[in-house]
Amino acid sequence: MDETDDTRPRIAVIGGSGLYELLDQDSRIDVEIATPYGSPSGTITVGDFAGRRVAFVTRHGAGHALAPHEINYRANMWALASLGVRVVVSSSAVGGISTEVGIGGFVIPDQMLDRTTTRESSYSGEGLLIHLPFSDPFTPELVAIARDAVRTLGEEIPDFGTIAVIDGPRFSTRAESRVLRRDGADIINMTQYPEAALAQELGMGIVNLSFVTDSDAGETHDDAVDADTVLHRLSAAQPRIRAALAAIVAVIDPDYTPPRLVPEAVTRRILARPVVPAAAPAGECAGGGNTSAAEEVAR
Repeated sequence: MDETDDTRPRIAVIGGSGLYELLDQDSRIDVEIATPYGSPSGTITVGDFAGRRVAFVTRHGAGHALAPHEINYRANMWALASLGVRVVVSSSAVGGISTEVGIGGFVIPDQMLDRTTTRESSYSGEGLLIHLPFSDPFTPELVAIARDAVRTLGEEIPDFGTIAVIDGPRFSTRAESRVLRRDGADIINMTQYPEAALAQELGMGIVNLSFVTDSDAGETHDDAVDADTVLHRLSAAQPRIRAALAAIVAVIDPDYTPPRLVPEAVTRRILARPVVPAAAPAGECAGGGNTSAAEEVAR
């Protein structure tokens, strides 16, 4: 992508379930990016949103074709970092586990319980070992900024939020849900890990906007979540979700520099890794163009 430092996106939005379009149609540019880890979930779209130049990617791909365990998280985050992104604002549908979290509300989590077992969750390897400090899985300053921003819309945002992340794609059993509640989880999701860790290995800050669609397994059969319920409630809440994302993006300074949790030289080495050409037809792109984007960031 051939853009100057003034026009390259510094903020990225990752669309979760139900969020497939976001940017102003007149400003958008579709960018195909090959990465060292294969193809991202889909085309990265760059355009204007909430007064900022933003990169947007749909986590589950076109038509929600990718299950949570099939998402190429490393490719997605590498592609965003190669464009010069400094802040990732992700959106998610979540189940409410804690009785303090109600269906139809927002949570901006600050803590995480990783219960995934099968995912490539680090850029470590090829002679590079990364011990990421992860005591705060979401960037604390961005969490505080985002909570205040969404509250200006009249939304109630709790001052807490521990998200449990499971492999999926199946939902929890009632016993599993009770265990997660006992362990301190407030909400549950299938995609927030390893996104948060990978972003910070690449020097990007990250914050998540979670919309509570259900009560997970619930206490009775009638309370239990199903996919149709999640998608129906997400669809109805789209105007609120878009407004909340816009409020968050609008208050992030384009010059914001997130705290660096790994040495800059490590990030440079990751971004300098050779790309793997994408398979036709979904991700074909000139390898040289993507390599130069990564190299420009790495300089």
